[in-house]
Amino acid sequence: MTRLQGNNQNRTVLVIGTLIAALLIALAVYAVRGNSDRGNGQTVNFDLQGQPILGQADAPVTVVVFEDFKCPNCKRFEEEFLPQIRAQYLDTGKARLVPMNFPFLAEAARLPENDSKFAAQAVECAFVQGGSEAYDALSKIIFRAQGPESQVWASKSRLKELAQNVEGLDQARFSTCLDNDETAAAVEADTAQARRANVGGTPTVFVNGRALDSYDAATVGRAIDAASQN
Repeated sequence: MTRLQGNNQNRTVLVIGTLIAALLIALAVYAVRGNSDRGNGQTVNFDLQGQPILGQADAPVTVVVFEDFKCPNCKRFEEEFLPQIRAQYLDTGKARLVPMNFPFLAEAARLPENDSKFAAQAVECAFVQGGSEAYDALSKIIFRAQGPESQVWASKSRLKELAQNVEGLDQARFSTCLDNDETAAAVEADTAQARRANVGGTPTVFVNGRALDSYDAATVGRAIDAASQN
């Protein structure tokens, strides 16, 4: 077991370092949100070709969600709200959900490794092999294993360990994909779409191209119902 060594001065340095990392994240989120007013109420047209889809591909309403795997609110959306949205709208064919990556937290915190991008690349590697089902499966696993925003926890080695829990993945192929950054371009393309849409943080939810003010199940559900009537 590794223990902290030193006196009170070392402890003070550690506390200050942690506070600085948290402040950098907060400032970055504020800066990103400051450039956005949730799309000005305008409809955004996303390029969804080649993206993972949860639900039926021909569902009449499209929900686009931008997430960062280091984002606690994204974890909340995935674990608290998405199951209800799945049951009421995705599984019934009323809507389809397209998850997209907007990894910015690791860079904002100036971490030594950009594990926000590593996690996004990992799910894209799973998608290359196993389609939407594998993407979804690994996403759930990574969110369940989520660590602090201010620490590197989604290292490539850790992501390989997590991927072993996805049934049907060729682990050697997955490792090669992740090590060689083979899906980096796909992640960058998602990020570019997020920035063009003035996404102001994560998670950000769009229903038929309209950004929502909240990501809770009730708000998303009302937007889907309204879009269904148009």
